[in-house]
Amino acid sequence: MTIGSDETVREPVPAETTAERHRRKPRSRSARNSFVAFLSFCVSGALALALAAAGVVYWGKTEFEGAGPLQQEATYLVPKGGGLDTIASGLERKGIISDARIFEYGVRFERAASQLKAGEYAFAPGASMRDVMDTIRSGNAILHSVTIPEGWTVAQIYARLAADDTLVGDLPPVAPEGSLLPETYKFTRGLSRAELVSQMSAAQSKLVAEIWKGRQDGLPVKDVGQFVTLASIVEKETGIDSERPHVASVFVNRLRKNMRLQSDPTIIYGIWGGAGKPSDEPIRQSHIASDTPYNTYVIRGLPPGPIANPGRAALEAVAHPLDTDDLYFVADGTGGHAFSKTLDEHNGNVRRLREIERRSGGVPASASTE
Repeated sequence: MTIGSDETVREPVPAETTAERHRRKPRSRSARNSFVAFLSFCVSGALALALAAAGVVYWGKTEFEGAGPLQQEATYLVPKGGGLDTIASGLERKGIISDARIFEYGVRFERAASQLKAGEYAFAPGASMRDVMDTIRSGNAILHSVTIPEGWTVAQIYARLAADDTLVGDLPPVAPEGSLLPETYKFTRGLSRAELVSQMSAAQSKLVAEIWKGRQDGLPVKDVGQFVTLASIVEKETGIDSERPHVASVFVNRLRKNMRLQSDPTIIYGIWGGAGKPSDEPIRQSHIASDTPYNTYVIRGLPPGPIANPGRAALEAVAHPLDTDDLYFVADGTGGHAFSKTLDEHNGNVRRLREIERRSGGVPASASTE
């Protein structure tokens, strides 16, 4: 190097020794190899987990859709407001499904948890968990029924509902006489007695309003209450649908003439109430003279309220009575009634009935007479 030249003087860089190169290169390869190994481990682990999960899912699906443990048909009541876990554990306890957890997972996977409906369901032998889920989701529950005959009192209706073990809960406070519709009601097990009475009341209110709206003009009843009261008397006087408009015409004609209705069922209700007359107790003269507000042999006009729960036919009969001049009727000995316009005709019908009863040894029938 010549002093005074224009070239910059640089310090010499020490050359990397062979030993240093050897020390650096193995560490780099080792790090790369470790990372690759870790990555391979993660991928292998994820794959293993995925395969295991797939296996679990496949096994669960097989269990969910495979034949269940039931050996014979069984029923189960899905409670109102019951959650999926409650339903699943109940089904497992009944032996309808084999595993409540698998059923829960399957239902959630199908997004059907919110679609399960309360009610009593029947399951066939071998039903799969999917079958069970689909049945409960369908809402096709077992229906039970209770029949309330026309002309029953509230006391009789309540006694029947109390004895029905497919209903639950206490009966509500006693409903007003005449306010429940006689009908056959279908329901699922677990319906409360109070709910069913509410249905009966709503059905009667709707029917009465409908028939009252279309009634014949000029009926001798002041309001809906009197309308139902007269229908209840017609209901108790005859069980033959075709006769009801004729029976109604007799009472309508009597009301128009301010005659006493003289209906035996009103005597019975006034004395024995909704429980009814004992079957071995005849109507005596003392009963006919009894001082009750329901005794239409004593009072004029209608009693203070219904004596039973009338059905559609009786309500329609009062709304549209037959156009007659008849004021009397009496049993004719064949299950029906003989009608007449005058007292003489009526007494003749009564004598014929008494003769029939004498010959057959029957119990004397009632007569509507003045």
